[in-house]
Amino acid sequence: MSTLLKGLWGRPLLLLWLPPLFWAGNLVLGRALGPSFPPVSLAVGRWLVALACLAPFIGRQAWRERALLRRHLALIAACGAFGIAGYNALGYLALRTTPAASVAFLNSTLPLMVPLAAFALGVERVSGRTLAGIALSFTGVVWIVARGDLQQLGGLHADGGELLVLIAVANYAIYSVLLRRKPTSLSPLVFLAATMAAGLLVLAPFWAFELAQGAHIPTDAGSVAAVLYIGVFASLIAFILWGHCVATLGPSVTGVSFHLVALFTALLAVAVLGEPVRGFHLVGMALILAGFFLATGKWTGARLQPARQRGA
Repeated sequence: MSTLLKGLWGRPLLLLWLPPLFWAGNLVLGRALGPSFPPVSLAVGRWLVALACLAPFIGRQAWRERALLRRHLALIAACGAFGIAGYNALGYLALRTTPAASVAFLNSTLPLMVPLAAFALGVERVSGRTLAGIALSFTGVVWIVARGDLQQLGGLHADGGELLVLIAVANYAIYSVLLRRKPTSLSPLVFLAATMAAGLLVLAPFWAFELAQGAHIPTDAGSVAAVLYIGVFASLIAFILWGHCVATLGPSVTGVSFHLVALFTALLAVAVLGEPVRGFHLVGMALILAGFFLATGKWTGARLQPARQRGA
């Protein structure tokens, strides 16, 4: 098993499929829990679970690297604010009122926002091939959302929850770019735990306000199981894999894989909710996958050099 994991770790293009799968499950659960689970409480719950799972394994290492953590406190705070607190709390808040189609469409703007953020922050140049893959994949998402009829896009309104989704995705785009600035001397898991703690600190006053307004946190078995899944798979494991892919493939290429969230969400809807797959689903899925492989196709070797070493 350890040999298999090491082999996969050296092939980030294979690992790149897993975070979107886990996040699709998070999207489905977030939508299901929306009417009963307060959004900030759900965000706090997922990161408390993730941090509790991670802390026993990195405690000693974090103590040894405490000087590095202090030195890069600003970066840790920014990653915690944008990637841990902002994206998740705003996303869960939006899921309470925003139609699933709108969420899928707006979440899929991440690959468009990441290159812009990367360019603006001077982190990475964007190749024409990557841009072409982004455009093709995004076309597939639009086709699914429109159900094969582009006139239906007129029913999407940029108000309330949909605007929150856009802001949430912008938060995650900034986080994805900031990950490239993590010092190599700082352990990735220590850095992740520190950003989780920073994000929880940012969420704390909003959580206190939510509870003061009379929010009730459900404790039934289904809700607890959902939070555990989100905390372990959609938070801890997905973020570890996402960070590794950003470091090796770069933020723009990794960002393209976010389109796969829409693909996996559709598949989960069939498996879990019994929703049928229609022709527009198949066309959209084909375009999403074609764009994904177009943008990532030049990294098909057995092993990849870190993005910084490629001069990105």
